[in-house]
Amino acid sequence: MAIKISQNFDAGAIEVISSEQVNAIELKLRKDSHANFSQWFYFRLQGARQQNAVMRILNAGNSSYPKGWDNYRAMASYDRENWFRVETEFDGQIMTIRHTPERDSVYYAYFEPYSWERHLALLAFAESSPLVHTEDLGNTVEGRDLNLIVVGNPDAKKKIWMIARQHPGETMAEWLIEGSLRALLDTSNPIARRILEQAVVYVVPNMNPDGSVRGNLRTNAAGANLNREWMTPSLALSPEVFYVKNRIAETGCDLFLDIHGDEGLPFVFVAGSEMLEGFSETQMQEQQRFIDSFCAASPDFQTRYGYEASKYSDDVLTLASKYIGHTYKCVSLTLELPFKDNQNLPDTAVGWDGARSMKLGEAMLQPILTSLMAASADSAI
Repeated sequence: MAIKISQNFDAGAIEVISSEQVNAIELKLRKDSHANFSQWFYFRLQGARQQNAVMRILNAGNSSYPKGWDNYRAMASYDRENWFRVETEFDGQIMTIRHTPERDSVYYAYFEPYSWERHLALLAFAESSPLVHTEDLGNTVEGRDLNLIVVGNPDAKKKIWMIARQHPGETMAEWLIEGSLRALLDTSNPIARRILEQAVVYVVPNMNPDGSVRGNLRTNAAGANLNREWMTPSLALSPEVFYVKNRIAETGCDLFLDIHGDEGLPFVFVAGSEMLEGFSETQMQEQQRFIDSFCAASPDFQTRYGYEASKYSDDVLTLASKYIGHTYKCVSLTLELPFKDNQNLPDTAVGWDGARSMKLGEAMLQPILTSLMAASADSAI
């Protein structure tokens, strides 16, 4: 059977330079739609059963985040359900993936994909609960549905918002959302029940459907980086942000969580809003309370490694969590998950993956409840 590399499927992305010899396959990362970002890859290899496949990604050093390849291992799967890590090396320019497939067909990806079909199945699962109704916020650039999941009573006093996959290649974000939703809709979960006694939870599992299906890392179909669009979103360039921003304006917001993935840092961490002008001591205490509770809830979460507040420049309010924190004076956090392993609790077989992300999403209910309880106690004084 001849060697074949393909990528014409949901979220597939790679350019094939040469695939005549199994031990000298040459590939290139493909750019996002109408943008210069490149990092995400997802492709299928056929015809290499029991052969030493050597796949060289020639332009890895020119990718958007070349430090992301240091100590990185690519993910592989035979059935697209069970993913594992394979030998990967990076010399500063070329990234080489080495693997001996046990079957005729094998998939490789930058991170465990979260398919559009799984996204639709998640919407259906959520809506099967009497606690949920879903809203169609509008169409994406290419006409896909942008859906909002509303959990609990919209008349509840507190409004919690969670969004994921502004950057579509950060699939760990939607895995986390699935974990949070499954825990939140579990009627035997006392933390979830307490949350929904006090709050309604608004969830956008996928902010960037077009980019997800196209196999983009950071942009939508029009080439917009959605996490730089929150000041002036437009229906032409960034309808996804336009619709969500307007819906938040209708509901208000008491806690905002924007879920992402970081290419370089092998840790789970948050970026807060303390750099914002007018950020009060009360806001700092509320933010720290959430962070401390998250640390207690999950050993996967940590505070030693992350972003410096000085990372953010004058355009800080174009970012979702900063815009919301500034506008609504609430706890507003960007949560970052790793593409690599979690160096705190490494797993040599799978590294950080979808299952770990889901568990973290479940654990995140604890700091959400802590924040709600603290707010209730403060209001009672």
